[in-house]
Amino acid sequence: MIAKRPRNVLKAFLLPRTDNPRGIFFRRDKPLASEVLTNYLLQTREPPWTSYFVKYADVVNDQRGMSHFNWSVANSNYHVLRTGCFPYIKYHCTRRPRQDLSTDDKFFKAIKILNLGIPTLMYGLAATFLIRHREIVKTPRGDITIYFLLPEDKGSLY
Repeated sequence: MIAKRPRNVLKAFLLPRTDNPRGIFFRRDKPLASEVLTNYLLQTREPPWTSYFVKYADVVNDQRGMSHFNWSVANSNYHVLRTGCFPYIKYHCTRRPRQDLSTDDKFFKAIKILNLGIPTLMYGLAATFLIRHREIVKTPRGDITIYFLLPEDKGSLY
């Protein structure tokens, strides 16, 4: 009886339930980073470009290892530059025709490995102090806050 009680308490806080997506200390049923990316691009009506940060702690990092890739959303294709810069994941998306980005992706991965990720860590720590704007992205698994260095003009080309 005593051994079962702590297990039940842990289950109540750690296992996802549909009626309550949050635990006491952390979010239990996080959206995928790719869901946040797709939903944000749709929510902003497929802008020509965007650049934002999302906290590692807020999403499941399903795009780990992807640095430069195509991402299709509704009627548009985006070239996405993505890097982990703790405590954030940084996305820079530009609407462009589909291309083979595999060489670019390998190049960016090699750079990150060669510099031991130190510049991206410094960028993430600096971003913590430089972020000036936030927006909410609605996903099926709950609202996620994304962060910007400056507010974006959603229709601008530059």
